Amino acid sequence: MEQERVLIIDNSAGTRQLLVELVLEPNGYRSLTALDGEEGLRLALQEHPDLIILDMQLPKMNGLEVLEALRQRNADIPVIFTTIRESAELVVQAFRLGARDCVMKPLGPAKMQEAIQRVLAAVRLREERDQLTEQRLEANQQLQRQLQALNAIYAIGRSVTSLLDLDRVLSRVVEAAVYMAGAEEGMLLLLDSEGDELYLRAAKDVDEKVARSLRIRVDDSIAGRAIRADRPVLLTGERTKIATSYLVKALLYLPLRVPERGVIGVLGVANRESERSFSERDIFVLSALADYAAIAIENARLFESVANAKSLMDNVFASITSGIITTDVQDQITLFNRAAESILRISATVAVGSRLADALPALESELRTLVEEVRRHGEPVVEFETEMSLPDRHLVHLRTSLSALKDANDETQGIAIVVDDLTERSRLEARYQLFQRYLSPAVIERLPDDPHELRLGGQRQEIISLFADIRGFTDFGQRQEPEALVQVLNQYLAVSAGAVLAEEGTLDKFMGDAVVAFFNAPLPQSDHVLRAVRAALKIQEGIALLHERMLPSHRLAYGVGISVGDAVVGNVGIPQRLGYTAIGSSVNLAYRLQEAAAAGQILLSHTAYQRAREQIKARPLPSIRAKGISEPIKVYELLGLS
Repeated sequence: MEQERVLIIDNSAGTRQLLVELVLEPNGYRSLTALDGEEGLRLALQEHPDLIILDMQLPKMNGLEVLEALRQRNADIPVIFTTIRESAELVVQAFRLGARDCVMKPLGPAKMQEAIQRVLAAVRLREERDQLTEQRLEANQQLQRQLQALNAIYAIGRSVTSLLDLDRVLSRVVEAAVYMAGAEEGMLLLLDSEGDELYLRAAKDVDEKVARSLRIRVDDSIAGRAIRADRPVLLTGERTKIATSYLVKALLYLPLRVPERGVIGVLGVANRESERSFSERDIFVLSALADYAAIAIENARLFESVANAKSLMDNVFASITSGIITTDVQDQITLFNRAAESILRISATVAVGSRLADALPALESELRTLVEEVRRHGEPVVEFETEMSLPDRHLVHLRTSLSALKDANDETQGIAIVVDDLTERSRLEARYQLFQRYLSPAVIERLPDDPHELRLGGQRQEIISLFADIRGFTDFGQRQEPEALVQVLNQYLAVSAGAVLAEEGTLDKFMGDAVVAFFNAPLPQSDHVLRAVRAALKIQEGIALLHERMLPSHRLAYGVGISVGDAVVGNVGIPQRLGYTAIGSSVNLAYRLQEAAAAGQILLSHTAYQRAREQIKARPLPSIRAKGISEPIKVYELLGLS
């Protein structure tokens, strides 16, 4: 530890010698000395010692004048003043000017040493207190920044995952990444169909010439390293090449990972001019954003596929997977529908009027014998399946059936050939099944055949609303690292959402740590009140099981509110983004009941209780008042099923 320095300002050589030889040096202090007030003030401001021993009677400037000068210059140096006159007025004035202690002359070494230790100990305590306060403030500020980052992730994640237009999704993701990382530019690259190259799909502030032609090979690039390792790649401290003649000073790539599909691309941020590198915090924040982005990208892709498929549902077999071809008795094609064009990659204008063998070379060898058999016997041919390469297409899986076209005299006048593209059908069915993971099955069933039929508006009907919110989650979050906070939150949301879906309820939305659901819409449920009650009890049971495998510090509980009544249920939002939700006073009442519920408590409205009282155990509670509701609310606590 560095020696503390003491400045002695005293015109008495004997006093200075006594203090240096008998007090300071034996106790490990370094000493500075001054003979008058002016010299002492100069040394104090120049050397800034740890302590000043100041005599009141000095030439040029007296002790009080030195104290006043130190105060005017904001020199916060502790001072012990000495004097030979016992003057209460002098002592009071010296303390008002900032002196910490007073010792009367003649000075005794023991008494002086005691005063020095007392003053320096107080200074050290104050410095330690200030340091601890500063550390606590820094810790609080860091926690606040982490919470702000987490809130930003939630807000941006909700915004991104609510979009179904792929271009808007990708642009929003890149803009959010640049903003959250404080980067100069951002980019999102997706894997091509072969998985060999990454191509730029969205960018912000990237050089336009580079953006137009940027393609990066996976096997010999930094972005490819993030793909292959399936983890973030951070480079800093030297200029790094993204593409030919395109160098950056700091670069961060994060993989975009979709469940069951793996990594589909990378999200990247870079600084070309700034020397600022990206931090572990940036990696955490952008990793969470990348997870949201990957889900949103897949969501948008699936929605596009399902919307396209549903727009053609009125003629699904004929227009998507079934091609119809007819011939006359001379084997010339008389009908070649649009689906046949799509499946076989042959223009109808070319095919109609052609002979079957000339128009369908890929199928001719398979059909020749069967066509003759149908023409000869007039009986349909059992459908058969085959795989073959068609013009401009990869290998496809086709199912073909033939039947005779007969006139009134039962004479065969032609052949009808139906070709189904099983490859396309399988692809659409797989996408449709994956899309069902993102929407409630009941909502999927309500999607119209034509996406243009999706309109704003709804209908008034009775529903029962359920709000479940985790108690104490905000305080809990302030004590957790963001990574742990997200992990814990997902476990609780999984329990509550699973309980709702188990009772065939409709998940309306997640609001931070809260789950919003309703029953009796879009499909009617005669026992909707009882379903909501059972879902709330399943939430309690699920949380109890979750707590058995959780740390005690992570054990939280839901407060639940349930209300039944009329609401408007339907598509709410804007034409470009619809949400199936419920709006009404009964929904608001469920929210207010949830606010009033304690941890682990389920509160029912009076109407909900009346509807289910024969099947449940509940007890009345004192009426409550809630914001926005003028009359007191009758409340019942749900205890279980009867």
